[in-house]
Amino acid sequence: MAPPGSLVVPVAVLVLVLGGVPWTDGRRSDVRIVTDESWKELLEGEWMIEFYAPWCPACQNLQPEWESFAEWGEDLEINVAKIDVTQQPGLSGRFIITALPTIYHCKDGEFRRYQGPRTKKDFINFVSEKEWKSIEPVSSWFGPGSILMSSMSALFQLSMWIRTCHNYFTEDLGLPVWGSYIVFALATLLSGLLLGLCMIFVADFLCPSKRRRPQPYPSKKLPESSQPLKKVEEDQEADEEDVSEEETERKEGTNKDFPQNAIRQRSVGPSLATDKS
Repeated sequence: MAPPGSLVVPVAVLVLVLGGVPWTDGRRSDVRIVTDESWKELLEGEWMIEFYAPWCPACQNLQPEWESFAEWGEDLEINVAKIDVTQQPGLSGRFIITALPTIYHCKDGEFRRYQGPRTKKDFINFVSEKEWKSIEPVSSWFGPGSILMSSMSALFQLSMWIRTCHNYFTEDLGLPVWGSYIVFALATLLSGLLLGLCMIFVADFLCPSKRRRPQPYPSKKLPESSQPLKKVEEDQEADEEDVSEEETERKEGTNKDFPQNAIRQRSVGPSLATDKS
């Protein structure tokens, strides 16, 4: 007969194993539970995932069919899982769950939304006959592993955290509702100021501003930018001087010709008079 102490460890292990396995109506459930920490397991193999909420009547009606379908998981070589959106808000945002229950089929990281009848027979036919191939998979931009959906998941988790804090302020600490709103408003303002300061420091570190040197006393020497303009003005002045010199030379030439013409006219005048006489 084995000593009583030697049975303690096996019994404890058995209790832990049985306690960690989901049970339904007193029997072991084949439906796996997926959380925010373990959702990346869905990227490998073939899965059927149900998103549900405990308070949802349609989800409650689906549970018996889903449990019966999970019993065929081993024969169909598929994993059957479910996600409680009230406990896993990050996954609710990652898959953009807008209606309950929502069922997804996943094959090696490609997600397709199941929109057929919700009976065990239809689930089995959908997997065994590979009806999922006729459904367009979710775009990589909106896949649960994309940056966009990861940001959406973080936003949903933040909203749930804010709700938890609000309930803590109003129920545990006894603050009025408007007092909780004031706390969140101050926290938002403070976080915005800190974020703005961090952005300014980062921008100043990456793109430091140039220090302005004091401007020297203005000298008579023109800057280089004004030298072409000065040269143009000098050329214009030189052209004007040339034009004025040409005009003066023309005037002088006309003045010299004028006396000679007058002398010729005078000399010609008496001869014309003698001829007339």
